[in-house]
Amino acid sequence: MPTDLTPVIAASTRWLLAAYPPPAGALSRALADAQARQATALAAALCYPTSLDVQLLHLLAPSGSHRLDWLTGCEPHPDDTDTAWRTWVDETVVSWAACLLADPALAARANQALATTEHHTEAGGLQRLTHPSTRDSEATALLRHPDLLEPIAVLHRPQLVELLTAEGAGLS
Repeated sequence: MPTDLTPVIAASTRWLLAAYPPPAGALSRALADAQARQATALAAALCYPTSLDVQLLHLLAPSGSHRLDWLTGCEPHPDDTDTAWRTWVDETVVSWAACLLADPALAARANQALATTEHHTEAGGLQRLTHPSTRDSEATALLRHPDLLEPIAVLHRPQLVELLTAEGAGLS
């Protein structure tokens, strides 16, 4: 049974970039992709902290993008035949990633909580997420805008905040 979060991270990142696109240009696209990927990787690691959790995710499948598409109006074009990736979008991961993107201080707390998961060595550096530069912020004007992210972030923010303030996370 797979214990890899890559499909969920990739699909959730792709969904975030489709819903909140970066400005034109290859550099903006790359910077936005890096930040969205860091946010979804951190969110996925916190949401599915053990290999057993990941195995259950693969067995039961993620929630897909239907509800997120409906909330944001980011539904696929009827002529788009490449929609299979949308089945790997995880609503909780996207919601938590939206929370992390909108609030770098929360992202820093989540990064500390990452040490309590089995994925703590897989996340890599999260500098662009936790301490975005001016150029990073310009590339993600929509992706980090708290008001725009709110309909998605509010879906599962209470669970993320509870996780990050729990004694077991070592952050209280």
